[in-house]
Amino acid sequence: MSKTVVIGIVFVVVVVAYLAYSSMHIAKYRVEVCVAFHGANQCRTASADTQDHALRSAQSNACALLVSGVTETMQCERQLPASIRWLDRTR
Repeated sequence: MSKTVVIGIVFVVVVVAYLAYSSMHIAKYRVEVCVAFHGANQCRTASADTQDHALRSAQSNACALLVSGVTETMQCERQLPASIRWLDRTR
């Protein structure tokens, strides 16, 4: 193999390793949110870089399993969660 090919392969491996490492450590907050909507309950866990993003993601994921349609989705996501439990981010 030529020197250029080896340098190219090393460069690609370094970039892919950096992207994998940085994407695994971006989530600082992990939360479980339980949502009650029209008599049904659903809990989901989400991780994110901020507390607000984690809460919104977990609630959106729970609502996605409880509702159908845009109107119900908006209603569900605007409700206060039935419960919120902050989890250790190392799990």
